[in-house]
Formats: sequence, C-alpha cells, structure tokens
Amino acid sequence: MAVIAAVLLMPIVITFTNSLMTEREIGINYGLIGKMNDAAAGNANRFVNLKLLPDLASLEQYASVLVLDSSFLRMFWNSVFQVVPIIAGQTVVGALAAYAFAKLRFRGRDALFLVYVLTMLMPFQVTLVPNYMMADKLGLLNSPSAVIWPGVFAAFGVFMLRQFALHIPFSYIEAAKMDGAGHVRIFSEIIVPMLKPGLGALVVLLFADYWNMVEQPLIFLDDPFKQPLSVYLSKVREGERGIAFAASMLYMTPMVLLFLYAETYFIEGIELSGIKG
Repeated sequence: MAVIAAVLLMPIVITFTNSLMTEREIGINYGLIGKMNDAAAGNANRFVNLKLLPDLASLEQYASVLVLDSSFLRMFWNSVFQVVPIIAGQTVVGALAAYAFAKLRFRGRDALFLVYVLTMLMPFQVTLVPNYMMADKLGLLNSPSAVIWPGVFAAFGVFMLRQFALHIPFSYIEAAKMDGAGHVRIFSEIIVPMLKPGLGALVVLLFADYWNMVEQPLIFLDDPFKQPLSVYLSKVREGERGIAFAASMLYMTPMVLLFLYAETYFIEGIELSGIKG
C-alpha cells in the first residue's frame, strides 16, 4: 500500500516541486531550452530531466499567478460562484427527493426513480444538444445560470441520497407520526440529521465533479470573463509552464482541503449508500 500510495502521489509531488522552480530551470529540465541547443548541434534526441528538488526555491510563479495576472483570481471566483450554488441546490433537491423515494409511498414512485437513474446513465454528450436548445430558448446562454441550473437538478444526488436513506429504519418515522409530526418536521429533525454522512460524501463528490468541469463552461459560456478556473489551465501557453505548475497547485488545494475536512463523512457515506467502485 505504501508503494501504491507513493506512485499515486508522485505527480502531485512533482507538480509542487516544479512550482517552486524558476521558468528558466523548468525550461532546461523539460527541454524547452535544450531543444534549441540540441537542434544547433544536430542532436534530435534529448531526455527530460525530472528533478524533485529545485536548485533555488522561488515563489515567483505564485506571484505571477496571484498578483501579476488577474485572470486566475477572476476565474477562481467564477468557479466558486458557479460550483457552490450547484452543490447547495443539488444537495437540497437530492435530500428532499431521497425522502420521497425512500420513505413515502405513492403511485409511480419506482417508475419515476427509474427515469432518474436512466438520465444519470446518459453521458453529458447525449443531453448536450437538448440542454443547449433549452438554455437558448430561456435566454440563459453566456450566463452562469446555463451551467448552474442543469447541475442543481442533476440525478446523481437524488440517486445517492435515496440509496443512503433506504438504510434509515422506518420505525423512526412511524414513531414520529404517532407523536403528531408532519412531513416537514420528520424531514428536518429525523431524515436530515441521519443523512449527514451521505450529505458529506455527496458534497465531496459534487465538488470534485463540478470544480473540474470543462465542457459545460466552454459550450454555454462564450465570454472568457465568465468562465471558471477549470478552463484556465488549458489556456496556459507553452512558455509559461512554471505558471501552469503553480496554478495547478492552487487549483487542487480547495479539493484536498475539503476532502481532509470531510474524510470521515465521505467514507461513511460511501459505505452506507451502497455505491461501489
């Protein structure tokens, strides 16, 4: 397990150490400068020099990303203002729908849930054209709402929380009904507290998914000033590899911190939800 963990962590370590190197040192290590010298000498082959420690640690790449270039912070806040509403909205919708699908009995319940599962199985490319046409009809194109609303009503949160809610004993709900509690009180005082591990796992999974989304903003947001941070790294030019390394470290930091904070809820929620793999 230690060997496997070391192999999986190696790209992150290399990204971090390279973010502390100067642009010239990165150019030498990755052949940007060596290629010109090799071409002049008639030598076309050159190996990349992977270094774990910089010759001289420098924060100039982080200064370039955070201070000199305003696009990174602008796109960072674009990501926050798009991802947070999606997570909050899908969590609320998923919790309410999970209570209905798992604990309420009504006609067509199983058939409706099957429709949710079928929409979840469809890849994004299948629903791309209908979503684009609907956003166009509603006047939402080139607006963050074109990205937010489809995410809020995505089926994954409903599916995951419904699987988790099935493990809540029905006797708790029957006891609450005998005490005169209605659906609102049952949901807020019984279902939601017992759904906390599932909600924690859902928040982590949704953040990892929508923080890294690329297709949706590229298709629905034409204005570069409205695009999220996930699009930033694809626009870094070849001569700015040091900036790319620094931006990558800053980009992955919120995801790592969120996982470390919600690790217990995440593991418990995945175990109890029945999702494998």
